[in-house]
Parts: sequence; C-alpha cells; structure tokens
Amino acid sequence: MHVISADIATDRSILSITGTDASHFLQGLITNDVVKADNGLVYAALLSPQGKYLADFLLLKQDHGYLLDVDTELAPGLAQRLGMYKLRADVQIEQTDIKVLRGVGGAPDGALADPRQEGLGWRIYADELPEHSPAGTDWTAFQIALGVPQSGVEMIPNESYILECGFEQLNGVDFRKGCFVGQEVTARMHHKTTLKKGLRKVVVAGDAAPGTEITANGKAVGTLHSVRGELGLAYLRFDRATGEMTAGEASVTLAD
Repeated sequence: MHVISADIATDRSILSITGTDASHFLQGLITNDVVKADNGLVYAALLSPQGKYLADFLLLKQDHGYLLDVDTELAPGLAQRLGMYKLRADVQIEQTDIKVLRGVGGAPDGALADPRQEGLGWRIYADELPEHSPAGTDWTAFQIALGVPQSGVEMIPNESYILECGFEQLNGVDFRKGCFVGQEVTARMHHKTTLKKGLRKVVVAGDAAPGTEITANGKAVGTLHSVRGELGLAYLRFDRATGEMTAGEASVTLAD
C-alpha cells in the first residue's frame, strides 16, 4: 500500500508492564478498559486522586503484559507513579528500547490504528525499524487541524481535567469499566455538570505565541496553546468565548 507520510516518533517512549497481575493492576488505575486492548490499541490516561491529568498513553497488549506508548517527557513520572501503586502485586514496570513508527495513509502489514481518531493514522512497534526517511509531516499542525490535544502542552500534568480536553470524544475514558484513580471527580463532571471550560480549535489572525492570554471585551477568556499558521488550540471559558477575541496583537475566533 502507498504510505502518504510516516516517521519514527522520537518523542515517544515505551514502558513495559508485565507480571501475572498486570491486567488487574492497570484495570484498577487507568481511565479505559484494558479488555479493549484484545482488539487493538487503547487510549487511556492515569489521573491523580483529585481527578487531574498526569499522563496519557496508548496501550498495547502483549503475550506477557502490556506496552504503554507515552510522551518521552512524561514517561519517568508515569513509571514512578505506577510503581507507587504496585505494592505487593506481581507487576514489573520497565523502560524499553522499542521504537514507534507512525504514519498516515495506507497502513503497512502489522500496523495498528490510532484509536483516538481515524484521521490520526497508524503505528508500528518494533525493537528495530528499517532506516526511514521522514516525509516531513508537522505532527503538531496535524493534531491541531484534527483538534487533538498534545501531551504536556494542552494537557498539563496536575492541572488539566481530561473531559475539558475532549477525552471522551477521543475514546479515552470508559465510565462502565468500574473504578479508576480519579474516577469520582471525572464521573461527577460527566454526569452532573455542563462543562464551562475546555479546549477549542481557533483561527488566529496575526502573530500570537503559545501561552498568550486571550481576552474579549476586556475580560480574560482563556489561553492560547499550540499554533501553526492560522490554526491553534485554546483553553477557553465558554460563556465569554463569543465573537472576536484577541491574543496579544492577534485576533482569535472559534473555528468551525
């Protein structure tokens, strides 16, 4: 099959979770149902007991456990936090040298579909990957265009709430699976409240750096995060995010 674009994801690390208790261990901690990993990649997160985001990852089932595909900067903290929950369980948590080939377009044999959105393409995991010339895809621009937040950028450890980051729409949380860390706060937000804040795709006319405050009618509306060209992702207060907004000298409007 023809591959439109593919490269080795140098910003990702792979953790190995093995042992006889690995499945039960993860099931009680993460936001999604590990049983789904029998059928392909699963998107999930680990939260704090207060329901705040710590790390998100793709989960892959193996013969002797699971692989967690996580942003490299978040990997050490995720491994440490998982280790805190291990107690006497038969679980081993290790950093691996496994590499990730990601791409969009025609998927080669052995590729696994990204479960977050169909448009996010596919991934292959291997200890060794053939030399590959990247096609120059700007993955940040790609995710912005699809409205998908980035680990550690739009989703900020110990600060973000996953529902405000569109985690349900990204197939990252299962409210029927039973308990997980931070479930009480997350379920309450899901069932009993209407979200008043969250991420939205915006059109930016002019120059504005990530982190710039967004205002409207002299009031703070939110914060601009990733920007590529005229598109960006912003964390907004919905009751104020109407009409034209500003971020520094740039004008900001909600994208369609």
